[in-house]
Amino acid sequence: MPKWKSVLLLSAAAALSGAVAPPQQFAPEPSAISPARGEADRLAADLVAKMTLDEKVEQLLNVAPAIPRLKIPRYNWWTESLHGALGPVDTTNYPEPIGLAATFDPALVHDVAGAIGTEVRALHTMARQTGRYGRIGTGLDTWSPNINIFRDPRWGRGQETYGEDPFLTAHMGVAFVQGMQGPDPDRPYVIATPKHYAVHSGPESTRHEANVYVSMHDLEDTYLPAFRAAVTEGRAGSIMCAYNRIDGQPACANDLLLKEHLRGAWGFQGYVVSDCDAVKDIADNHKYAPDAAAAVAAAMRAGVDNECNGATLSDTAGLADRYREALARNLITVGDVDRALVRLFSARFRNGDLPGLTGAPPAVPVGAIGSREHQALALTAAEKSLVLLKNDGVLPLKPTLRVAVVGPFGDATRVLRGNYSSGLTGPRVSVIDGLRRAMPGAQITLVPFGASLTDGDRVPTSALRTPDGRPGIQARYYNPVRTPPTSFAPGTREAAIAAISYQPKPVVTRMEPDIGERQLELAKIAEIHRVVFTGFLVPADSGTYRVGLSGGGSVARVNGQIVADRRKARWNDLPTFTTMELQAGRRYPITVEGTGGDLVWKRISADPAAALKQATANADVVVATVGLTSDLEAEETGVKVPGFEGGDKTTLDLPEDQRTMLAQAKATGKPLVVVAMNGSPINLAWAKDNANAILEAWYPGQAGGAAIGNVLSGLTNPAGRLPLTFYRSTADLPPFGNYEMKGRTYRYFEGTPVFPFGHGLSYARFDYAPLTVQPVNGGAESGVRVTTELRNVGDRPGEEVAQLYLDFPETPGAPRIALRGLQRVRLAAGERRTLTFALSPRDLSSVALDGTRIVAPGAYRVSVGSGQPGTGVPGRSERFTTRTGVVLPR
Repeated sequence: MPKWKSVLLLSAAAALSGAVAPPQQFAPEPSAISPARGEADRLAADLVAKMTLDEKVEQLLNVAPAIPRLKIPRYNWWTESLHGALGPVDTTNYPEPIGLAATFDPALVHDVAGAIGTEVRALHTMARQTGRYGRIGTGLDTWSPNINIFRDPRWGRGQETYGEDPFLTAHMGVAFVQGMQGPDPDRPYVIATPKHYAVHSGPESTRHEANVYVSMHDLEDTYLPAFRAAVTEGRAGSIMCAYNRIDGQPACANDLLLKEHLRGAWGFQGYVVSDCDAVKDIADNHKYAPDAAAAVAAAMRAGVDNECNGATLSDTAGLADRYREALARNLITVGDVDRALVRLFSARFRNGDLPGLTGAPPAVPVGAIGSREHQALALTAAEKSLVLLKNDGVLPLKPTLRVAVVGPFGDATRVLRGNYSSGLTGPRVSVIDGLRRAMPGAQITLVPFGASLTDGDRVPTSALRTPDGRPGIQARYYNPVRTPPTSFAPGTREAAIAAISYQPKPVVTRMEPDIGERQLELAKIAEIHRVVFTGFLVPADSGTYRVGLSGGGSVARVNGQIVADRRKARWNDLPTFTTMELQAGRRYPITVEGTGGDLVWKRISADPAAALKQATANADVVVATVGLTSDLEAEETGVKVPGFEGGDKTTLDLPEDQRTMLAQAKATGKPLVVVAMNGSPINLAWAKDNANAILEAWYPGQAGGAAIGNVLSGLTNPAGRLPLTFYRSTADLPPFGNYEMKGRTYRYFEGTPVFPFGHGLSYARFDYAPLTVQPVNGGAESGVRVTTELRNVGDRPGEEVAQLYLDFPETPGAPRIALRGLQRVRLAAGERRTLTFALSPRDLSSVALDGTRIVAPGAYRVSVGSGQPGTGVPGRSERFTTRTGVVLPR
């Protein structure tokens, strides 16, 4: 028996009687080093030993320069693939992670991560072919998944997570890590980096200086389980530490998190990377260290191996000088540097970036990006993510109906992509196009909405013509007359670039499908360059349009008029528009010149109320598309508009123009179907009371409109479930900045939600047989096996998400109820299937107030059904009792 287990079992009686004893400290079992990892570590150590000290310190940042004499190519550790690889070509875009969580299908998330990883590897191949492998999105590691707990619906980045429940998040996180890394974590296809470790979930406006105080109960019960699972079960090769402080100590210099838990109790063997500028924050914002050298020392001594610094984006020189100073002041040692570098270079050997490791993964061809299989998986994932919240029988829609599609997202495509997504994604299908594909016999009419905060769709190839009349746009790329420096002194880059002269002739001229950043796939183009897009804008329909740019760095002209000047805009500011009247089929000359940004537009109505009334007069049903965009709820923006500030929400209500539109649609007297597209809980109380059906679609990815059309038409039977509690108001919640879990999420919320966690309907009907609960290994405290029979009692096939919940003994710290099992099952009409859930002691455990994880003695209730017990859904419950208590390790 391991030493820690014997110690903890001996203390169990004391820990479970009266006052709970403090957690026992124990030495972790020695972590076995596999032959592959051992070989990679030796290769890395040999390589590091050949480096000079100056070469070593430069390798500690996210942009690691080449060392030609040692045949080490340049490498950028900054790669993003949250729900699709970010790169210079059309990669496949899957549902936002909150939508993937709504599938309640870890096997699907595993497959999605594997497909994304294939495209990440293909982008690495492209970078090697073009020589552009020092830029973001070219490495064989990825800063995903985001497994923070979505504890408050105001958080703008909550859409990047797998929801509010630690159990669901842990299972989805492990599935993503294993899918991304492949079957052998010691020879990973792509190294996964769960983030942001830890206790990090908004507000965005204070994240660089926030000092989060959290109880040991909430730390162990809520904020750490998913990270523990990602390391101990998923065997993630990397972890990203967060911006904030936890009880006074920055996350990237935190002994409790990085030493005691990560490398101590969990036996983590990989490398730690900082969030971007989190090491800089240690001195500048947290004031935890007196200066920059002390800040990098504090991070390195706590266990950070690789620093992401935002100044690498501007090629700022001298970033490694802080490490040189820390060495000179004896704040760190050469041994500290070597330890970090061995971890980093071992990773590059193991993922195949550097040659030499036996059996390292082979390269993936560029042609694997956007494959038919990946596009089909994007549609499947989108369909599985959709949650039918209400249906009075209006759905599925009959195939020959007259349907009026109203609201801002009827023809929208930007909303599909969500946060942390590439502007260059595969074919994007809007709701109107998806409905027309799914219901070819129906008469489907699009009703233009008014000008809105949610506008900003990329102008498609179909509306662009090159100067010689072909679909698309002409792009001319110009290199500088003289080669600029590879780095710039702090604060000098902007002026230096402004003074650059460019060659009179383009180095590359080619036809692009639309206006976007594709230069990284072209070997001849210099890192600093100028691009000019020219051609014609040709609308298919006459009407009023908003035309402009998103992103930053460019100027757009239409018909000789400047419609947007984004040279001083932030990359994530809301788009800039000019409203103009355009005629169908007319060719409007366009020019976009600069360094980035997308040409965007939106057809609108000058009188949306009148347009809605006219279009719905002869309609059989109204489909209202409402929600938010990931430009409004997002990461640390400068946006401040009604309902949103700095990336976070200030209300759960829909924007006012959408609420007005819904009331007008209801007033028509026609059946109303509400399709919500959003990354976080919104107040759907009005829709619950007034709409005939509600479909939660999240940010569903490139195939989202096709998935929505398939579900509304009945071609696909929905089975998604809410991974979040949908509240009525922020007034029902504690303050946003308070990280205490009391009063939050379904586990601790005492109020009545609009829609509960786990809720979701189907066109099929299911029923459950009584439960059988069998203890294993002699007693229930050692685990139980729960068995039931699931039956499809409807007249059509469908998928059911069987959810297992536990009610705990009356123990201080135990949640009201908690998810402890899930299975997504497909059954034909009339089919039966036996379902078995094996619950381990950790599944049965709760957390005492002092942070001790225990299987408490006493009476438990286990429930299996379509959602939470007591919410009116099919399901069964049974009780069992544990005789003795067990204390579990951290």
